[in-house]
Parts: sequence; C-alpha cells; structure tokens
Amino acid sequence: MDAADVVASVLVLGIIIVSLLSNVVVLICFLYNPEIRKQVPGLFILNLTFCNLLLSVSNMPLTLVGLITTGHPGGSGFCQIVGFLDTFLTTNSMLSMAALSIDRWVAVVFPLSYHSRIRHRDAVIALGYTWIHSLCFSTVATCRSWVGYHHLYASCTLCNVRAKGTGTQFIIFTVALHSLTFLLTLIVLCVTYLKVLKVARFHCKRIDVITMQTLVLLVDIHPSVRQKCLDEQKRRRLRATKKISTFIGTFVVCFTPYVITRIVELFYPGPISPHWGVLSKCLAYSKAASDPFVYSLLRHQYRKTCSLLANKVLKRSPLNSSSLRMENNAGRSNTNSNTTNNIQPPTNKPLGQ
Repeated sequence: MDAADVVASVLVLGIIIVSLLSNVVVLICFLYNPEIRKQVPGLFILNLTFCNLLLSVSNMPLTLVGLITTGHPGGSGFCQIVGFLDTFLTTNSMLSMAALSIDRWVAVVFPLSYHSRIRHRDAVIALGYTWIHSLCFSTVATCRSWVGYHHLYASCTLCNVRAKGTGTQFIIFTVALHSLTFLLTLIVLCVTYLKVLKVARFHCKRIDVITMQTLVLLVDIHPSVRQKCLDEQKRRRLRATKKISTFIGTFVVCFTPYVITRIVELFYPGPISPHWGVLSKCLAYSKAASDPFVYSLLRHQYRKTCSLLANKVLKRSPLNSSSLRMENNAGRSNTNSNTTNNIQPPTNKPLGQ
C-alpha cells in the first residue's frame, strides 16, 4: 500500500463509521417518535436510511478490504451480489431524494391542500416505483454478468471488463442508467427546490415590506432595534438560500465526479488514474454519511427526539419536564389551599334570627 491507498482506506473507514452511526440514530428517532412516523416525508427518509445503512455494511467494507489487500475481495459470486446491491441501493437512494424534493415542493407551494395531495398511499406508490426502477437496472446488469470487481474503484460494481463482446449494449445500458437516475434526479432537485426558493423569497419579501412599514411608523424606535430587524431580514433570506444550496450542492458534489468518470471510462481509450477512481467512489459513499444531517438530524423535531433519547439513556429527566412537574405540583398545592380557605364553617344560628 502506498500513501494514497492509506489515506483512501482511512477515508473509507471514517465514512463507514459516520454513516453507520448517523443513519442508526435517524432510524431510532423514526421508531421512537410517533409524530415522525405519521408524516409522509418520514417514509421517504426511512427508505433513504435503509439504503444508506445497507450500503454501509455491504459495499463500503468490501471497498476497504480491496484497498488494504490491493486485490479481489471474496469470490466472483459474492462480488456479483455486492455489485447488484451497489447498483440497486445507489439508484434507490437517488430516487428517494427526488421524491423528498417533490414532497417539499408540494408542501411549500400548496400548503393548504398538501394533505389531500400527498398522502401515505401516494408515498407508498412512489416508493414502489423507486424499488421497481432500481430492481430493473440492477437485475439486468447481474443477469448480463456486467457486475464484478472493478480495480479502478476498488469495489464490486458495474464492470466494463466483464462486458467484452457486448460493448455497445453495455454502453447503452450505462448511459441509460445514469441518465434515468443521476440526471433525472438532478433535474427534479433543481426544478423543485428552485421553485421552493422562489416561493420562500416571495414570502420573505412580503414580510420585509411589512417590517419596513412598521419601522417607518415607529419613529421613536431605538436605532439598535431597527438594525436588529434589518439583520433578521438578511438572515431569513440567507437561510432559505443556504438550505436549498445544501440539498442540491451535496448531491452534485458527491455523485457528479463518479458519474462523469463512469461515462468517460466508456469512451476514453486511455487509462484513468486509480487514485481518482477511488476518490470518486469515496465521494459517492460520503453521500450516505451526509444524508442523515442534510435531511433529518439538523431538523428541530429530530434534534428534540435525540435530546429526549439522550436524557433517557443517561437516566435523566429533561429540564422542561422537571420544571413542568414542579409547576404542576405548585399549582396543585395552591389550589388545595384556596379550596381550604374558601370552605366556611357552619353557623349554628336559630331559624328565627
């Protein structure tokens, strides 16, 4: 192993650890919090988490072994199974991200009719399509024996070396695969999230107009308060842009180098650096580690659930619940004392008086 292989091995190991821990936390939050389970996006996040976890325990460790041993890890049959999972899980996770973006677009653009437009039945149908779509491509690749150990990526995946004699068919299949998964998902992400950003900016602009009108009327307002309101306007606009940039940016950064390398590999006759191939594969793997933070763990509902679980594990009660319990006890004691004071002793007066 040279220095580059050592760095790549450490990188893959770090991605495996982060991906396993973060996705397991998301899964625990989903199982623990009934409110998350009731929400339609929770089904898409659950499917995405399932794909990321399975990728973390099947494909990533095999890539790590391939980097360490600099050879073929496992037998040919085992590698074909892992290659099948690589195509299936990657395709499934991309389409799940597209489904999540459509769900958020409907929630923002049609907030009043969201629950009638997006129901659990619709989510199940969308997930059924993602599974059928993914199974079709991965099954065809496996049945045609187009999956195997690829030395360029040090992993079991689509392999053009195994497609000798069917080069044209393999090229058509690979281009169709990436066009109907990566390119399709990228278009859906850009269209939906840019529309969401447009609506968010429109609402921010309306709020800004109302805020400015209020500041004009309040002539005696302190300059620091006025500046604070203006700063809040800027933060609100930047927050929406930052979220949309994160959704689209992580997808592009993680998957684009790998997909471009796969396409270039089909048409470029010269050799491609194996260090670049492994790096592009690591970037694709890193999406599984970043998805829990992008879609789940940074949201208030998941952070609150994680806090409750941490307090439960550490045998502590949350401060809010303890203070609420103290307030309830104090209110109960005050009620009892007031009730006692309001009870008047009976007077033994004659009836005539």
